[in-house]
This record gives sequence, C-alpha cells and structure tokens, in this order.
Amino acid sequence: MFPETVLHSGRLVLRAFDTSDIPATRASCADPLTQRWLPLPQPYTLEDATAWCTATARAMRESGDGIQFAVTDSGTGCLMGQVGLKRTDWRALVSEVGYWVSPWARGHGIAAEATRTLARWLLTNQHFQRLELRAAAENTASQAVALKAGFHREGTLRSAGFVNGARVDLVLFSLLPGDLKPTGATGHG
Repeated sequence: MFPETVLHSGRLVLRAFDTSDIPATRASCADPLTQRWLPLPQPYTLEDATAWCTATARAMRESGDGIQFAVTDSGTGCLMGQVGLKRTDWRALVSEVGYWVSPWARGHGIAAEATRTLARWLLTNQHFQRLELRAAAENTASQAVALKAGFHREGTLRSAGFVNGARVDLVLFSLLPGDLKPTGATGHG
C-alpha cells in the first residue's frame, strides 16, 4: 500500500480526507457538472460524503488499490477538490489518476496542479513507471487538464467507461518518469 503522506505544491496541500471535509465534499459531489462525468451516487447525500471522508478513501489506501487526497488551499485550508490514484498494479508499477474540482475552485488550474504534484510523487518518490489518466471523450475540460499536467494522449478506448447509466468512450493519457520536467521548469514543485 502507499504510505500515508501529505504533498505540497505552490498553492495546494494534498492530504488525507477527514471529517472537516464532509460538507464541502457533499456540495462538490452533488454538483451537476461533477455528477455528469463521474460514477457517483445520485443524489449524493451527506451520508455518501461521510462514508467517503471517514472510511472509503482510507480503505482504498489500505487495500492497496490507490490513495486519495483532499486538495486544499495552502492558505485557508478550504477543500478545493480531490485527486487520487486507483487501479494500482504493483507488479507493473502502474496506476491511474482521477480528480474532481469543487465548483468554487474551478477555472484556476487546481486539477492540473494537483495532478502534477501527485504524478511527480508517484513517479519519483514511489518509483512507478507509468501513470494513466482516462477522461470521457466528451469531457474536454478533463482532457485539457491532462495535457496541462504534462500527460500524452495515447488514443481512445471505445465503450470503456460507464457514466450515468450509459457506456462512453474514454481518451487514454499517460505520463512516464522521463516525461517529467525538472521541478523548476514549470514553477511548480
């Protein structure tokens, strides 16, 4: 399993979810745009948010499947989103990244910064060989995040996703250790 850790970037702190995140997680995951692209319970309730923040996210790490981070503002501590790893293949040293951004934090590069921060930790500190990102073919905002975070588009996985009761094509992106820019090159750590 991944070690418990806290990651820092210029504006963000990536840390484990806790009970203080429950109200903002509920508001974020009940948002129509978040609901459009992610396979979340509908409606997303306070009980769903409580389970995520107190048990589910921790269980994903403890099972070895991945690790989930609350993305918070480094100055205020306000929850701004989530970024995490899932479907981790420990033999091949490959994992998949996913994220959502709270409605009040969209449009400020939060997802790309958080994804870059997690990717650098995974590919350097944890010595993984590949990080994948999958975005619904119609989710152009998520695809833009992938490119801004330095991922390379590899192709389309036909009918590989399931969102809101329907099959969707997914665009596959990847990032390898050799793709990482030196820490000072982008201004982000």
